[in-house]
Amino acid sequence: MAKGPFDPRYEDLPERIPVFPLSGVLLLPRGRLPLNIFEPRYLAMIRDALGLSERLIGMVQPKEDEGLGAGVIPGEPALSRVGCAGRIVSFAETGDGRYVIELKGVARFTIKSEPPRELEYRMASVDWTIYRGDLEEPPHFVDRERFMKALKPYFAQRGIDPDWRALEALMDDRLVIMVAMLAPFSAPEKQALLLAADTGQRAELLIGLMEMAVRANSGPPPQMN
Repeated sequence: MAKGPFDPRYEDLPERIPVFPLSGVLLLPRGRLPLNIFEPRYLAMIRDALGLSERLIGMVQPKEDEGLGAGVIPGEPALSRVGCAGRIVSFAETGDGRYVIELKGVARFTIKSEPPRELEYRMASVDWTIYRGDLEEPPHFVDRERFMKALKPYFAQRGIDPDWRALEALMDDRLVIMVAMLAPFSAPEKQALLLAADTGQRAELLIGLMEMAVRANSGPPPQMN
């Protein structure tokens, strides 16, 4: 897969990155995630990240079932072991003191440890080894007809009315990434989509999730008199 002129190489990936715990938000490699930043600690995180050549932030699901204070940082939630790093590719300031940014997904990582907090925001020591292939994943071709057959009733049940012509014009990889990131799945389902080995497996998981959701919300069949 072609890489952009600013995309980092594997050897450029740092050993420590700032992490942003955000439940129900999924970033995938090559995906685009807009964020509206307003909390003071995350404003500081963005300012610091912009000063680094990689401009990376790790998006991580908090482990909500373990409760507040279950992590290594007092008063903070535990973090899922796997997250995805995004590079800040656009940045704007607002008149009311917010940052509006967009992240481009680079690669997944495994959290090795979370050192004692020295900054306003959380940092993690990470390992990229298992997910090195995210940087150069080849295109995957999915069963497009089956995917769209699952997607259309799923969106219809949830009142989502996308530009279907634009969706159908997307390459398979881009379509899978966009649906996985934007569809209203639960936080555990989002994490499962993150952990899928590649786009092909992610597409299969998506089809299963959408088909199950449609069946669960269809109600019992009508009774015959």
